[in-house]
Amino acid sequence: MDNTQNNPATVNTRISPRGGLDILSRDEVARLRDASTGGQRDMLRRCALAVLTTGSESDDPRAAAQRYPDFDIEVQQQDRGIKIELRNAPATAFVDGEIIRGIAENLFAVVRDIAYNANEIHGSDRFDLGTSAGLTAAVFEILRNARVMKSFQDPNLVVCWGGHSINRDEYLYTKKVGYELGLRGLDICTGCGPGAMKGPMKGATIAHAKQRHGRPRYIGITEPGIIAAESPNPIVNNLVIMPDIEKRLEAFVRLGHGIIVFPGGVGTAEEILYLLGLLLHPENAELPFPLILTGPSESAAYFEQIDQFLRLTLGEAATSRYRIIVDNPAEVAQAMRQGIRRVREHRLKEQDAFFFNWSLHLPVEFQLPFVPTHAAMAGLNLHREQPPHLLAADLRRAFSGIVAGNVKEEGVREIERHGPFTIDGDADMMKALDGLLRAFVAQRRMKIADDYKPCYRIVGS
Repeated sequence: MDNTQNNPATVNTRISPRGGLDILSRDEVARLRDASTGGQRDMLRRCALAVLTTGSESDDPRAAAQRYPDFDIEVQQQDRGIKIELRNAPATAFVDGEIIRGIAENLFAVVRDIAYNANEIHGSDRFDLGTSAGLTAAVFEILRNARVMKSFQDPNLVVCWGGHSINRDEYLYTKKVGYELGLRGLDICTGCGPGAMKGPMKGATIAHAKQRHGRPRYIGITEPGIIAAESPNPIVNNLVIMPDIEKRLEAFVRLGHGIIVFPGGVGTAEEILYLLGLLLHPENAELPFPLILTGPSESAAYFEQIDQFLRLTLGEAATSRYRIIVDNPAEVAQAMRQGIRRVREHRLKEQDAFFFNWSLHLPVEFQLPFVPTHAAMAGLNLHREQPPHLLAADLRRAFSGIVAGNVKEEGVREIERHGPFTIDGDADMMKALDGLLRAFVAQRRMKIADDYKPCYRIVGS
């Protein structure tokens, strides 16, 4: 086999389940093998290839498919369970002919979640996906099926958000923060990709080993459009694929006990706006939820720009819900641990579960999937004549559309067919939004395979 860039080495093999997936129904297997419209074969193939190419440097959703055009995966029903047949799979996922254990576990997590989401969430009448309660119930069931919730454990899960395209100093800083979190017995949950999603996990592994922290959790939460463009990092030991962005974001805030935000780009801005929109809702005013924005000293200007944008768009009330800590990993970890203690006290007082944040109120506007078409992007209400939490929701959708236009295959194709999205709103807000996006590009916070071409056009009312 030729192990060059143009002809990478590949492997043909069959593997048995790892990571808790033992059996599937005949209907589930049939859907996973169905390549027709409505079948899951194409999604399974794209997500599986992302897992098998863990460590890829490209965020172009078509890069892996172009490098491994003959890759294929098939779920096979056996008398005693299932097996997965891999054809022309990347040889980098194997050692001496055996698939790397962590990759195998994540591969079966892909099969598990695609089958469950299709059959139990969208393919049944168990959940009313037009209501807030129904959507939250669906998120809960996906997480329970993935076995990531621990009923016996005190609150200790820190969600870390941040960019995949951060510089070396910022990456090393995320490792230092992860190390300090790990020394304090805190587990890590991220979007499962590279950069700021990998660094905290990597730092925490050393600290957990020093503290003999048994069975640490490194949870990665993604969705099909993102994982197809961004392979999971190799430290993730609990991979969960949610059906869409909105359920992914809800999983973060329901599962986590506090959130740390590192420097990032459009996707990170989307996540910040989502969480602040929730915390600004009147029903969440008294709910403790620690939120810390942090980075090395060189990132101070980045956070100043984010802070100014949030003050301009959402007002001072939003800025009261987060702290900015620059270049002090130990202080970040101490503040997060103190914040999680307040979360624990509140959950005990309200008799709420430690493992799922039922008390957090999510308006349905934050839960319904947003499909970033040109019409949907142009129709966003980016004006101040509305409650701040609703403005935050539409600002989040604007950033979500830009993420899709940058890296998601469907979004990239939409831009190629119809040109850039149009985003309209209050003139000063649109000027600030455009300035923030241009800064992300100038700082190379959008990791794109080729020269960046904006997928948006901003106009101000």
